[in-house]
Amino acid sequence: MAGRRRASRSSVVALVLLLVSLVACGGQPGGGSAKVDLQRVLDRRSTAVLDRDRAAFLKTGALSWFENLRGVPLAAWSYRVTALHRSGDKATADAELRYRVEGYDKAPVTVGRTLTLSRETDGHWYVDADVPAKKSAQQLWDQGEVTVVRGKHSIVLGVGQSSEALHSYADLADLAVPDVSGAWGTAWIRRVVVLVPGSVEGMAGLLGSPASQYRGIAAVTTGEVGGPPNAPADRIIVNPDAYALLGPLGKQVVLTHETTHVATRAHTTAATPLWLSEGYADWIGYLGTGRTPAEAAPELARAVAAGRVPARLPTDRDFGFSGDATKLAQAYEGGWLACRLIAQQWGQERLGRFYRAVGDHKQRAGSVENALKTVLGTTPEEFTKEWRGYLQSQLS
Repeated sequence: MAGRRRASRSSVVALVLLLVSLVACGGQPGGGSAKVDLQRVLDRRSTAVLDRDRAAFLKTGALSWFENLRGVPLAAWSYRVTALHRSGDKATADAELRYRVEGYDKAPVTVGRTLTLSRETDGHWYVDADVPAKKSAQQLWDQGEVTVVRGKHSIVLGVGQSSEALHSYADLADLAVPDVSGAWGTAWIRRVVVLVPGSVEGMAGLLGSPASQYRGIAAVTTGEVGGPPNAPADRIIVNPDAYALLGPLGKQVVLTHETTHVATRAHTTAATPLWLSEGYADWIGYLGTGRTPAEAAPELARAVAAGRVPARLPTDRDFGFSGDATKLAQAYEGGWLACRLIAQQWGQERLGRFYRAVGDHKQRAGSVENALKTVLGTTPEEFTKEWRGYLQSQLS
């Protein structure tokens, strides 16, 4: 066409290169090459963590939590970059961190991390910050320097805690493990991981939830219900604020209760109601303590004395941490007394079989009814009637 010149090949190439440069410098996700470069940096970072190599770690980024992690025995540590978002020489990346605690985790713990990055003059990425992803919980070393204490059947990791205090947790866990094995059996890992943060806020950070949900809770156990044998070890996470208010017996009951959850995890599924999983853990927790029903179930005892005998077994909703504290206590006490009734009337071995039968059911619907029939030879209506009578006889 008249008046228009054909662009030269060199000018077309220059234009393409300019456009590529403009896109790369914008806020769009980075290309594959940058992602590969970052992955290489994170691989070196992982090696430095496992080798405890401070100098090598510093070459990949800021020191951050590296010193906090020094005492933790790690069998594996690795990152996988899932997304990279660049803006010039700055970027953020989404990554998956996988790690294993040596001797405890059969499979890696997997958590999301967000990395803040800058590109150095040599072209390499530098990690300015490595923090939990938006919907991921903190790890203990995100909160401070981790102190490690090993027991015979336990490892205790703490932040803001003295070695003496952590040894006391290990001592109680070491008593709990054989007690749980004596009642449940030995077909479980028979080792526990206990995490002790510095406060209830630290506990909430490890669980990725508001602290208000746990202020009156001494400890919780994390883990995938019905998880496979090759799974990360459950973590018993302590609320040091509430735990400190307990006496020696209360502290032992709590650690034994949580250790029971670790032991029974493979048979605790979506089919298991909370009155059974929590009641069974309390039943083992109180075994051999000499506590009477009225002493161990004071809230239900007061209700029964006032003529308010529960009409039904506790529902899962009754165990909500953010609800009424009295109703929550009654739910735990009611579950414990239901398991105590089964152990006394049908025997300890049958109680264990009942627990496994409920959890091994394919779905919640019919799980308790089927186990009541096949293991205990009764019905939900008959069992509820017996349980209500048991409350009256034991708590009056």
